Parts: sequence; structure tokens; C-alpha cells
Amino acid sequence: MTNNSTLHLQQQQLLLRMEYEYEKEEFKRQTEAMGITHKVRRGLCWFPANAGRTYYNSLNQLVMEVTRSEDTDIEHAFEFGRPVCFFRQDLDGHIHYLNSIGTISYAEENRMVIVMPGAGAVLEVQDIDRLGVQLYFDETSYRTMFEALSDVIRAKDNRLAELKEIMLGHVKAGFRELYPVRFPWLNTTQEAAVNRVLCARDVAIVHGPPGTGKTTTLVEAIYETLHREPQVLVCAQSNTAVDWISEKLVDRGVNVLRIGNPTRVNDKMLSFTYERRFEAHPAYPELWSIRKELRTLGSHARRSTYSEREALRNRMSRLRDRATSLEVQINADLLDSAHVIASTLVSSNHRLLSGHRFGTLFIDEAAQALEAACWIAIRKADRVILAGDHQQLPPTIQCYKAMQGGLGRTLMETIVAHKPEVISLLTTQYRMNEAIMRFSSEWFYNGQLQAAPEVRYRSILDWDSPITWINTSGMNFKEECIGEDGGRINRQEADLLLIELQKYIERIGGNRIREERIDFGIISPYKAQVQYLRSKIKANSTFRPYRELLSVNTVDGFQGQERDVIFISLVRANDTGQIGFLNDLRRMNVAMTRARMKLVILGEADTLSRHPFYRKLIEHLQSTEDSFS
Repeated sequence: MTNNSTLHLQQQQLLLRMEYEYEKEEFKRQTEAMGITHKVRRGLCWFPANAGRTYYNSLNQLVMEVTRSEDTDIEHAFEFGRPVCFFRQDLDGHIHYLNSIGTISYAEENRMVIVMPGAGAVLEVQDIDRLGVQLYFDETSYRTMFEALSDVIRAKDNRLAELKEIMLGHVKAGFRELYPVRFPWLNTTQEAAVNRVLCARDVAIVHGPPGTGKTTTLVEAIYETLHREPQVLVCAQSNTAVDWISEKLVDRGVNVLRIGNPTRVNDKMLSFTYERRFEAHPAYPELWSIRKELRTLGSHARRSTYSEREALRNRMSRLRDRATSLEVQINADLLDSAHVIASTLVSSNHRLLSGHRFGTLFIDEAAQALEAACWIAIRKADRVILAGDHQQLPPTIQCYKAMQGGLGRTLMETIVAHKPEVISLLTTQYRMNEAIMRFSSEWFYNGQLQAAPEVRYRSILDWDSPITWINTSGMNFKEECIGEDGGRINRQEADLLLIELQKYIERIGGNRIREERIDFGIISPYKAQVQYLRSKIKANSTFRPYRELLSVNTVDGFQGQERDVIFISLVRANDTGQIGFLNDLRRMNVAMTRARMKLVILGEADTLSRHPFYRKLIEHLQSTEDSFS
């Protein structure tokens, strides 16, 4: 008889298959139908691109540098581990895709390093004048997730089988009785969460609403766990989240080995990556010289006589054996000396960690990770600690049917629903003025959030309302549907936002903004609106002195960040009350909770108030003096 946990996992397989097929088909459609300009605007493509120098990196991979020719403020989606393909464009505009598929080693704003499949691929790409590079469909991530789900379904009479039944079935999670550890620098709920993690035998959850110090709490839990265990695995869904937690651990003096390259490429971040540590190992110079000699001998072998080739083969065989033993030695040293192995969930399948087990796995931003991705790492662990907030950004799902079927429901959400005893909720937030926090607290967190005394009344200007809704009803603003993917834009609302932003900057005073480094965030759920706002700010000389203090991005782009002042453009304005993307209230929760001292929302109340969330928010602000205009 098939039990509940197995049925659940089989359903996950089915939904993941739907997402896989949809994404693959969508990639094919984009490749064939979507124009280059549109792909560039969406951050999926660099064109024109330049092929630069090639070399063998420390891991003996043939890599090529690629730069994009045009200086642009469009954010791209290229990052470590993602596959890319190359194309050339004829003078008549026709696109020809090349056969070679590369993998990104690391990417900066306008430069990336790509692992190439061979010398032939390099030659093919380097000869092209009108070169382009675009993201390729990522088979590897899906293959790894399917493999993990199959392993969990088959698991029997081992620790993975036990964790499966505890997390998905009816088996209770166990806790040890330990004497509580005091952490005077943490608040009471943070301290209780760390102690709950230390006591957990199987699973624990640190639920951290915005500004409640989830990362601080998680770092403390990891640090304290390392007093009891020699090594832990720390994962997250995105490279950015892995970078963030890794940096905080390094600041605490923890020896972190980062599998994969960071998204923000700087010396501090790079210094604890696997590649840099590999290069810094005392045995590496010998390994490098052996590899260099092997490449030289290989080219000689192709031009030598039969008898010479035999001698060269023997020499090369001995060198390869020595290179392999050196590589094994370096990898073992790096792995054994690290206290924390940090990677994305998919990268936890890295060959370096093959067969390696960990006492504890920490998954940060667990509410943004697909369940299948979590199981990739859980296979290697004896107990699991998840941290995140399921009332903020969910995983990105492209297939509507898969979403409807529950693919977006994360492992963290499933455990929260059935195992409330494993949750530690952090309730004191240190980011927002209390008035900005209040509505989110009531709607999403049962009114349990409290503002710390030092931020409760924080503000920039005296007698200023901390939260304001600028109602565009009656202004005849209308949203437009643009582009092949039906993106939304509301130019009049964007123009009004910039007028209001300029007024607020003038009220504060330019000198004060620059001296105190008061920063501003402009958020819209729609990429088209974000790009329009960016271009208008770039063209407006009034904003030039504050350019580095102004960030414009989508809600997803602001996840985990905060600013002194936040302006939100909701875009939707129509006669039918359609709000599309804004139906995902968790995104709105993220947007509203980025502000420390001032939040300004622009939106058409007539359109938005047909939804109960926005109606309640508008009523809440109307009851507060000067908050609704």
C-alpha cells in the first residue's frame, strides 16, 4: 500500500514534469519567435557580445571570457552554473545558433567567464563578428531534482526514509532536553529559536518575518551548532542568498568553503570559493605544472612517430596518475578543513560532496525553494533546519497548471501546516516605523509583530505620515499591455511617482540626503514599469546627484533589502478590476516591508479596492490622518 508521503512525492514528480515540459517548450518558443532586442531587454541575452581570451582555470576547465559591448542598465539573469548557447546574426538579421553549449563559471555586470566544451567550440565562437550569447534551457537542475525525488521515494530503512515520514507523514519530530544557552545579544524570540534548533533531533523552522533578524539568528544557530559538530552544510535556493549567509559567517570567523561562484564578484567573496581555495593549496603549483606538461605532450604526440608516441603515452599515463592523486589530496584537504560547506541546493550535488554526509543541513530562504530542490541537499543530512518566511516571495513557477496543482507549495509550508511544534517565530522587527509594519503584521502574522523601541517612531521629517497612498482614481491613468509577453506599464503613474519623489527629496534637502546617505527604493511588480522608471531617472538631471542612492527594481529584485524611503507603483488601472500579478499578496508584503521610515504607494483605488486585501489596506490608511490622498 502506498503511504501519504510517497503519494505526495509522486505528485511533486508529476507537477515538476509539467513545469519542466512547459519551460522547455517556452525556451524553444523564445528561441524561435522572440526577437533579440526583446531577449536583451529581459536580461536573457547579450548582443552584441565579444569573445575574449581563453585559458585553463584552476579546475583544469577550458574557459572563455565574454563581454557585452553596449553599456546598459538592464539587469541580466546570467549567473554561476547556468548553461548558455552562442549564435551569430547575419547582416540581413537572420540568427544561426551554434552547436556548443557552455556553462557560466562566473558573471559580472558586463563580463562573464564561460566553461567551454572543447577547443573546437572556442575556435567556432572566436571567429564570429556579430556574436550573441543567451541563456540555454537548464536540463541539469531538473535532472538533479528528479533524481532527488526518486531517491526519497525509494528510501527505506535509512535516515532519509525517517526524515521523509517526519516531514511529510505522521511521525512526530523529536527534540532533546538541553540546558538553555544564553545569548545576551539576541532578543527573547531569537534566543528561543537558536535553542530550539540546538534541541531538534530531526527538523526545526526559524520563521523570520521582515526585519526580525532571521539571518542574525541563523548565523548564531550555525555558529553554536559548530561547537557540537565538526561541519555543517548551508544551502539556499539562489546564489545571492548563499553569498549573504556566507559573508555573515566569514565575518564571524567561520571557515566557509563556497561551492560555486558568488554573484557579487569581489575579493572578499571570491577568497572562500572552492576555485580560489583550490588555487591557494600548497600542492596546486605541482598540479598546475603537470597539467601544463600533459597539454604540451598531447600536442607533441599528434606529430610524433609510432615509437615516440608509445614513450609519450607511458609518460602521460604516469603524469595523469600523479595529477589525479594530487587533485584527490587537495579536495580532501579543502573539504576536511572547512567548518561550513555553502552552496545552492542544486550545487549541493557537486562531485566534491559525493558520498559525504553532514550532521546538520541549514536551508536559508527555504520558502523560496521548490520542494524537489530541498530534497537534493536533505539526502546528505541527518537533521534539517529551515529558515525563511512563507508570507514573502514564493518559488518562481512558469507553468500555471503546475502552480494550480501545488508545485509552488514549499516543503517549509508543508511542515508549518502539519508540525507547528517545530516552528520558532521571530516577533521583534528592527527595520520599520511601527505604522509601516502594522498592516502587514495584522494581515500576514496575526498581529504578532512588534516594532523594537529604537525603530518604532523612526522618521526622516517631523510631522510626516510614515505611510501614504496616492490615489490616482479620477486622473484617467490607464495601464497598457506591451511586448510579446504582455508586460504592463502605466506611464502617467510613473511620471507622477517621479514628481512626488522629487518633491520629497526637496522637502528633505539635497545636502542632508547626501550627508546622511538617505537612500530611496522604487518598486513595481512589473518589469516594463521598472525599465520605464529607470530610463526616466537616467534622463532627468534633477536625480543625478542622488543616482547612487536611488534603486529601481521589481519586487523580486528587492527581496532581502531595505531602504529609508520606498515608493511603490502598482500600475494596474482598468474598468474591470483586473489586477493580475498583484493577486500574489506575498509580493505586496515584500514590497511594503522594505521601507524603514517612509512608504509611498501609488495606485488606482477604484481598480484595486475590488480585492479584499487592497480594500482593507485602503480602509486602514483612510482611518489614519494624512495617509490617503
